[in-house]
Amino acid sequence: MKTTQNLILEGNEKTCSGPIDLWNSSMNRRGVLQMGLGSLFSVLMAECLTPLRATAQSTSRPTKPKSCILLWMNGGPSHLETFDPKSGTRTGGSTTSIKTNVNGIEIAEGFAQVAEIASELAILRGMTSKEGNHQRAQYLMHTGYAPNPTIAHPSLGAWVNAELGSPKSDLPNFVSISGPSIGAGFLGVQYAPFVVQNPTQPPQNVGYARNVTMERFDMRRNALSQMEEQFHRETGDAKVQGRREVYSKAVQMMRSPRLKAFDINAEPQTVRQAYGENNFGRGCLIARRLVESGVRFVEVVQDGWDTHKDNFSRTKKILGGVDPGMATLIRDLKERDLLDSTLVIWMGEFGRTPKINANEGRDHYPQAWNAVLAGGGVRKGIIYGGTDETGSKVVENPVTVPNLFATVATLLGINPSKTLMTPVGRPISITEKGVPIRDLIA
Repeated sequence: MKTTQNLILEGNEKTCSGPIDLWNSSMNRRGVLQMGLGSLFSVLMAECLTPLRATAQSTSRPTKPKSCILLWMNGGPSHLETFDPKSGTRTGGSTTSIKTNVNGIEIAEGFAQVAEIASELAILRGMTSKEGNHQRAQYLMHTGYAPNPTIAHPSLGAWVNAELGSPKSDLPNFVSISGPSIGAGFLGVQYAPFVVQNPTQPPQNVGYARNVTMERFDMRRNALSQMEEQFHRETGDAKVQGRREVYSKAVQMMRSPRLKAFDINAEPQTVRQAYGENNFGRGCLIARRLVESGVRFVEVVQDGWDTHKDNFSRTKKILGGVDPGMATLIRDLKERDLLDSTLVIWMGEFGRTPKINANEGRDHYPQAWNAVLAGGGVRKGIIYGGTDETGSKVVENPVTVPNLFATVATLLGINPSKTLMTPVGRPISITEKGVPIRDLIA
């Protein structure tokens, strides 16, 4: 097997040329009914305001509204122990590679179940960045921008919430499970994540307080609304509207019949076992249930990847939970006809050093690492990019963070060049001059 394989496919030819369709210019009757009035109005406005774009991109296939599930590997997973193993080499350590269901693609032994669904994956072995500090790199890989003290950038989840989420949804459009994620920045708190710290428990505080009826609760809401309105008139504080939207969405969720999407106990025991009896597996199951209920962005966090010590045994233990959760999620989405409309992203903030340190660990390494995409219009069963024989540097098709974000935005049907003005009058786009990678788009 060559370590720098590029675009390994079985029975696939490139079918993508020219601009990628960001707007669906032809709708059948079923599509109109599925979209709802709000989405239909947006599309009609796009048709009227951008006829040239719509005409140039009219060859796209109609799709369901897109959702995204980010499987966030917090701490920086080693590429050499995940999707870019170097078996039998000095830098490869004790990790061995295994074959997948795609001829010529091998991944690390800890991904036995993922290997069985590799035909659904696009493995990016050429990821590269410049941020080797955890906090800075986590910010970069969530927002697409390096930290800047003068501005708070929105996370990818916040952008998806703002661009694809329905303001009338009775469930949050952005949910983070087992971790806080990164906030909405200048977009406002109404686009920030709803955090579920413990996937074994339903959301907290969704019921009325003791001795408080619905009528009494609504009287309190009205009183609060009047006070906020007066405060807004006197101060002009723009954050008031954001807070009011957050309160409104919270009440909608409290009263929503779809709140049960957070309860995995409604699933058969066999399904829960398939995802894995651990918080990551449970988070993946909730993510599927939420996407099925119309939630647009879900982040599931797996912590513990900062393996400066005892890298090999710690990684093996982590993969014991990540492997079934990730594989079952992708398989389940496909069986439910949700994978084509759901983009799944697996990544962390950087990779680990090819050199094994004195503590049998690997240190921070942003120069070369890997990420994985699946579903949502991604080309299937491929490897894009490659590292050298030691995993030390990218030697083929490097993938920068802006280009990754531009690709993700395009796959989700969002214009990656869209620019908004911040409250201080600074224009910020979804990506920092990123260009979509056409070879990753089906």
